[in-house]
Amino acid sequence: MALSISRRIARSFGSLSALRFRASPIVTAPSFQTSEPSGRITGDNLPHAECFSFSTCGLPFLGFRRFSTTILTPDSYGGAFPSELLSSKTVQSPERTIGIYEDLVVPVTNFHNEDHGFMVLAGDVFDVPIRKDIIHRVVRWQLAKRQQGTHSTKTISEVSGTGRKPWRQKGTGRARHGTLRGPQFRGGATMHGPKPRSHAFKLNKKVRRLGLKIALSARAAEGKLLVFEDLEVPTHKTKNIVNYVNQMENAKKFLLVDGGPINEKLKLATQNLHYVNVLPSIGLNVYSILQHDTLVMSRDAVNRIVERMHTPINR
Repeated sequence: MALSISRRIARSFGSLSALRFRASPIVTAPSFQTSEPSGRITGDNLPHAECFSFSTCGLPFLGFRRFSTTILTPDSYGGAFPSELLSSKTVQSPERTIGIYEDLVVPVTNFHNEDHGFMVLAGDVFDVPIRKDIIHRVVRWQLAKRQQGTHSTKTISEVSGTGRKPWRQKGTGRARHGTLRGPQFRGGATMHGPKPRSHAFKLNKKVRRLGLKIALSARAAEGKLLVFEDLEVPTHKTKNIVNYVNQMENAKKFLLVDGGPINEKLKLATQNLHYVNVLPSIGLNVYSILQHDTLVMSRDAVNRIVERMHTPINR
């Protein structure tokens, strides 16, 4: 009996294939009604389909083609995102491009790790392109300028001793000499020796200012720039700074930069620590930044540095 039913079904499909289908150009779509008070159409209310009308030898037929019209919203599935659409892979955000003059937003804290909001760092100061050649020029200029240059040697007129001729010109068999204070004698003069002078050379103000911006941008790009609300410490005890430093990871030397004069308590708390140094904002320089791997600046110091970088250069 099952075999006869299968033959009848196959025969009916064969007869349908022989028929001529004539599709009407009318395409209808059902209307949608929302069942939720918010007016949002959900997946259960969207049985979207195209309806085609055919006629075969006067007999009407209907053909349907369904489409998926499910709309995912935060409230779908009871407020939880469908688990089948979630990926178990770790999503990594792309690294930030450095040197595009983009303003940076950094958190503000203090020595007690308290939250004090956020601060926007100017992009033209803390996000400039890194150039090692500029850093090299500024460091050489800075080290040359701070060199004392007090080296001095005595010439033949300054060295002490007699000026008489040691022996006669001829007849002794020895080399002829006119004085014992020449450079070839022990205790004699030094020829072409160093004299006190300045080793400083000229470097344009634009280059010097750019070097400081590059150093600040490098620390910000490394994540080694911390902004504090202030650099106030409760007491002058060194343990206050030591306890904070011990909480930091991958940090060996700290440079604390305050806006105005250094607080006396902070100065006493850090003077016995060789890995912590304190500077006012007016004394911030490229060489000091490079010597310390972590830069801690107060909010006032950041504002003063930005103001100084935006001040026009006097010519």
